[in-house]
Amino acid sequence: MALPKTLLFPLLLLVAAGARGQEAGVPGCYLHPINVTVRSDRQGPCRGSHVAQACVGYCESSAFPSRHSVLAASGFQHNITSVSQCCTISRLQKVKVELQCPGSRREQLEIFTARACQCDMCRLSRY
Repeated sequence: MALPKTLLFPLLLLVAAGARGQEAGVPGCYLHPINVTVRSDRQGPCRGSHVAQACVGYCESSAFPSRHSVLAASGFQHNITSVSQCCTISRLQKVKVELQCPGSRREQLEIFTARACQCDMCRLSRY
């Protein structure tokens, strides 16, 4: 069965758009490349760029009524217990970024990039 040309073109656009955004729709926690521009210091006459890896995505979280023992221990103030995990970096890697400086001078700077991600306990100090 042949599809009419007027239906085929929008269908192709949907398939192309779905393929492009597929990674964002995948559940879980995974590496995602980001472009990073690095300067030698705040005034930054030397600059370089690198594609670093970041951890993105989401992890399972839930909330439920607290047990009686939790209620009693909290003076009946803690009536909901929540358990959550955050997408975090589990392994880092140092990479060297070559910086271009005025006068054809070059410098190297080391930065960290994510090597692996996992769902782990959420810690305020990370964010």
